[in-house]
Amino acid sequence: MRPVRVRTVAAAVAGLALLSGCGSAGGLESTGEAPSAVGPARLWPDLPPASAAPYDYGEGETARIPGITVPGNDVHRLDPVTVAQAGLKAKTNRDSGLDELPDATVRQIRACRTAPGDCPVLTPYYFDLTGDGRDELVLGIRIPERQLAVRAYRADDGALTRIMSTVDAVISVELAGRDLILRAPSVISGYEYRTAWSWDDRQQAMLATRDEILRVPERRGERTASTPSAPSSGTPTAPGPSESPTAPTPSPSPSAPSSGAPSAAATSAADGR
Repeated sequence: MRPVRVRTVAAAVAGLALLSGCGSAGGLESTGEAPSAVGPARLWPDLPPASAAPYDYGEGETARIPGITVPGNDVHRLDPVTVAQAGLKAKTNRDSGLDELPDATVRQIRACRTAPGDCPVLTPYYFDLTGDGRDELVLGIRIPERQLAVRAYRADDGALTRIMSTVDAVISVELAGRDLILRAPSVISGYEYRTAWSWDDRQQAMLATRDEILRVPERRGERTASTPSAPSSGTPTAPGPSESPTAPTPSPSPSAPSSGAPSAAATSAADGR
């Protein structure tokens, strides 16, 4: 394939300016021809395309939470522990198995009322992830091996649907615009994974729309502004799992566990992603 050479608009405008006599002070001046744009070249064009995904990563997987009603479609009125407990009985629209929690974590969730000190359900957050003007519920659940399950729930006609479920050994969970950003350690020193989860109207679910491995400052303890900040001044940014919430979020009901995750959830995992 031959590269396609394209003259840029800037070069064309500069040429017209010279022809029209705009070379006087303050007029346009040519800086020369811009670099050529080269189109992408397809490698192995005769290779038959795959027709099915080899693995199910749980993308687009949703679940209606049984036994939960949402008065006025207001998720702020829900008890996060009740939601987490009811979610243990939820059936997903596709069985990838990725929504399942370890047995030890399941036992802790079921015992949240009698042993609140060991309850793995963290303080909830509320954000409008879908852009419909109503907040969604975001829950974090601590699980063994310094990992965190992050789940998002949407109210719809008085019912509750889980629209996101993922597990990772996170450094932090943040909000950028309407995207949830999960930062996770990499086995490569000086780098980390960043995955952006975004609402998709077609799938009616949160999808991992961007998954990157990026270089980070050498001092991993520093919380630098490495991820995009929320554009709207009224939208809070969710802190890392080990930080106390600072957003003006309504407090969970008295039966909910105490806020904040142990520092292990925000520490880089030695075995990587």
